Amino acid sequence: MKPPAGAKSTSPQPDTQRPGMAEEQAAAPAESSVPAGPSRPAPPPKPLGNKGSDFKAGDYVVYPTHGVGQVQGIETMSAAGHDLKVIVVTFEENRMTLRVPLGKAATAGLRMLANKDMMGEALDTLKGRARIKRTMWSRRAQEYEQKINSGDPVQIAEVVRDLHRNAGQPDQSFSERQIYELAMDRLAAEVAALDRTDKTAAMNKLLDYLKQG
Repeated sequence: MKPPAGAKSTSPQPDTQRPGMAEEQAAAPAESSVPAGPSRPAPPPKPLGNKGSDFKAGDYVVYPTHGVGQVQGIETMSAAGHDLKVIVVTFEENRMTLRVPLGKAATAGLRMLANKDMMGEALDTLKGRARIKRTMWSRRAQEYEQKINSGDPVQIAEVVRDLHRNAGQPDQSFSERQIYELAMDRLAAEVAALDRTDKTAAMNKLLDYLKQG
């Protein structure tokens, strides 16, 4: 997915020759409406990915830091004198190809599109009340980016919900707008793939849910 203009990219540069570049995994801390205070570290989230054997050519999939892509097939590559099977995923909007080692698909977070229950929870999240921490924006921005890069549609929906502004509410700052648009783009891309429609229609659907909040 292509981030909004001016947004700082959190995505690695395309590398079609080197397997294993998909081994990154972003942790997503929980959001709270209470003031920040001393807290114990949260346990790492359970990977959302599927087993490598779950994927086949033509499948639409989600990779945490890049959003929705399409599986082109399984290839065998030679690495350090050994054969390595990789899942080839292309991302049309940014013209990038990712090669994910078959045995590391789950831990890398590569997953099939959300099922009905998961996306239903994400859409219901949009109707909830915004939960804003009383912390510095720089810290909240980092947590929002981690949620977006978790690949979890529910956490991405939380970012959209918390940063959305209705008519009559204070305008977003430039950096808030950037993060909001990135989260909206990621969520809309998955909704569009699930509904077999385009991103514009998907965004309108998300806005309808936000209006119910």
